[in-house]
Amino acid sequence: MTQITFISTTTIRPTNHAADENELTQSQRIDLTPWDLQLLLVDPIQKGLLFHKPNSLCSDKQFTTNSSTLIDHLRATFSTALDIFYPLAGRLALVQNDVDQSQTSSFFLDCNGEGAEFIHAVVDGVTVADILESINIPDDIVYSFFPMNGTVNYDGISKPLLAVQVTELVDGIFIGCTINHTAADGSSFWHFFNTWSQISRRRGDGGELSRPPPVFSRRFLDGIINLPIRIPSSQLEVNERINPPLQQRMFHFPKKTIAELKAKANSEMNTDKISSLQALLAHLWVSVTRNRNLHSDEEVTYMIIVGTRGRVEPKLADEYMGNSVLFGLVKSKAGELAKNGIGWAAWKMNRVIALQTSEEVRKFLVDWEKCPKLPRVGERIDNTKCVTGSSPRFNVFGNDFGWGKPIAVRSGPGNKSDGKLTVFPGAEEGGIDVEACLSPETLQALAGDTEFVKTLAP
Repeated sequence: MTQITFISTTTIRPTNHAADENELTQSQRIDLTPWDLQLLLVDPIQKGLLFHKPNSLCSDKQFTTNSSTLIDHLRATFSTALDIFYPLAGRLALVQNDVDQSQTSSFFLDCNGEGAEFIHAVVDGVTVADILESINIPDDIVYSFFPMNGTVNYDGISKPLLAVQVTELVDGIFIGCTINHTAADGSSFWHFFNTWSQISRRRGDGGELSRPPPVFSRRFLDGIINLPIRIPSSQLEVNERINPPLQQRMFHFPKKTIAELKAKANSEMNTDKISSLQALLAHLWVSVTRNRNLHSDEEVTYMIIVGTRGRVEPKLADEYMGNSVLFGLVKSKAGELAKNGIGWAAWKMNRVIALQTSEEVRKFLVDWEKCPKLPRVGERIDNTKCVTGSSPRFNVFGNDFGWGKPIAVRSGPGNKSDGKLTVFPGAEEGGIDVEACLSPETLQALAGDTEFVKTLAP
């Protein structure tokens, strides 16, 4: 197993809010919404980017003198980004409510400035090619590039809400980021990453950023639900983690194939409403189910995470920092799915997504306040389910820290289960990459499935 050496760990605290005590006081506490709280007992978000080493692509002397110059620069610009996203330097606060002996707990983000973590590490003998050219993603290597493995979001009471690890490879740099999922969703995660990379690219010299700063206010919930929400303390038990044998592989779907899948799905259903992503997810669902060798009468499900920023009235800003999602569940019998194909599957997905209206958003928030439910790690593990995380719309490959764009994106071990299909934009415009986490048997069968393989990039 490859050994990683940790060179340094630094606690980074926000610095620029002392000049505006009123702003800090007003934003000292950020209440958590049902969207946030339902993630207390699951894993944080873990995504990272792989780069060639600066001196292989860039003549900028600032980055070619030695690695310590680069690390110092990344550490300094990380601090600047944290000034903007200062709640991520806080901690998760737990309040035990004793009123009427109700035995409930409430949570909020305490913007106390305890700090985020910046880690510098080196791994010997590992090259960019080892990550890119392996048929299956080398988990033991890639997972070591991420901080705070094995934690759940509830641990944010005592552990950082944000940690970054910069790992030096022989000819590359991997920047792995872990963010507590109660504080941010995928949109917020990449907003932070985009902001940090832009500050780094500009050498931290200030200037207007391409995206507005994050929005922390929860006032849009006024008149809908009351914060803080009280959760029965009995629900806060963390189950022992179940880790079945899994493997991962990155599948690349080119723009042409995605267009063909979309046209096929819409043609089969005599519509033009099926999107490119819905067609691709349907193709994945059908293909994975076919290669799991399930009985035709077994129920299979596909969980789609639907962003709700645009489904709230009034609409939330794109820069809202927090979670804003609903979970749509698509169901079928395995045999029915195989028989009816991707058009039918995509249309079922389309209809489930269409049902996530502003009224459904409001209903979810109200119902969850009345009866909180916390899913747990390992609660949904079996080989009949698929779930899609992330989005091809996130600005992943625009994260140039000053020496060139990333060459690959990978995710950490958090929230991995059999059937987790994480979608990213492709390195080539219009393409989509899918990080498939499946049982070794299913993954091997899928890789040998001619009908599926022919849709992949050569």
